[in-house]
Amino acid sequence: MEELGRDELISLGATDPKQAYRGMFFGADMETLYRINYQSRFFTRILAPLLTFDCHSDRYLYKTASSMDWSQILSPEKTFAIFSNVSNSNIKHSQYAALKLKDAIADWFMEKEGRRPDVDTKTPDVWLGLRIHRNRASIRLDTSGGSLHRRGYRKKSVEAPMQETLAAAIIHLSGWDGSTKLIDPMCGSGTLLCEALMNYCRIPSGYLRSRFGFECMPEFDKEQWKAIRRDANSLIRTLPEGLIHGSDNSRETVTVASGNCCTLPSGNRIELKTSRYQDLSDASDSTIITNPPYGLRLQKHEDMGAFMKELGDFLKQKCKGSIVYIYFGKRDLLKKIGLRAASKKPLRNGRLDGRLVRYDLY
Repeated sequence: MEELGRDELISLGATDPKQAYRGMFFGADMETLYRINYQSRFFTRILAPLLTFDCHSDRYLYKTASSMDWSQILSPEKTFAIFSNVSNSNIKHSQYAALKLKDAIADWFMEKEGRRPDVDTKTPDVWLGLRIHRNRASIRLDTSGGSLHRRGYRKKSVEAPMQETLAAAIIHLSGWDGSTKLIDPMCGSGTLLCEALMNYCRIPSGYLRSRFGFECMPEFDKEQWKAIRRDANSLIRTLPEGLIHGSDNSRETVTVASGNCCTLPSGNRIELKTSRYQDLSDASDSTIITNPPYGLRLQKHEDMGAFMKELGDFLKQKCKGSIVYIYFGKRDLLKKIGLRAASKKPLRNGRLDGRLVRYDLY
């Protein structure tokens, strides 16, 4: 994902992107920061560093955080929450580190104003990130206001849904540009379908989000933000009829997928039906992109080897002339499908070290 992320940052106006631990550093003015948060498809959070310092004890963490002017981004009327990560440091526990930072902020407001902002761990006004690695701490403001992978279209879900940022990466890596019909024959809750729609129709990834964390920054310019959003939205185009298709063998799942797709512009133009993939008859000369259930959404009595072999037979017999992209959450299943791969790309999905595999069916 690092190469995709770097290229995306540059295309959105960022300067000097460099790989860092679990992410990337980059430079941006406020206008670029708005654009990246609104349009990035691959990143989950955009964090602005507030203070970085040596931190060998919880006391020093509390003392240093207590010296910051928290009125710049917070007030007693607002709520806040902290997510933290600690590694190879004297402070051993992430939750404890977050608690010390929370205490420092609360005590700062009590001393200055006699009252303090409340904590809201679900929908706070301000998200703060704390990272301590090798006794070096960084306090950051989450300018996204919560994870960007939550696009807002997934109103309901099925078991083991694919993360939206991973689905966006798969659609991008497939190179699908609308010149062929796109089919997901095991669509689940419709994540790949929605990301394909957003990519083709140029719908910003943050289109459905009601607010962003950068709105609490002292430099926030409301009119400039409106202009960035207006310019991005002006590029949205309508999805042609019959271009994106999805199916699943569960009627309930298809209903969920349909509801999710219809939250987006042109989402009602995605053609969905209840069908076993084996029964599809119009899958030739297409682009097929899918994420097989690899055990998590399968019935307990089903054999994964037999399932993958049947999928491979279907692709060979009914998908001639198509390009197929399959995301294997479990890599050992590649051997079961009985097809020669044209390419393999490593892509992680949470704890799954999966592979995106391309098959060309002549």
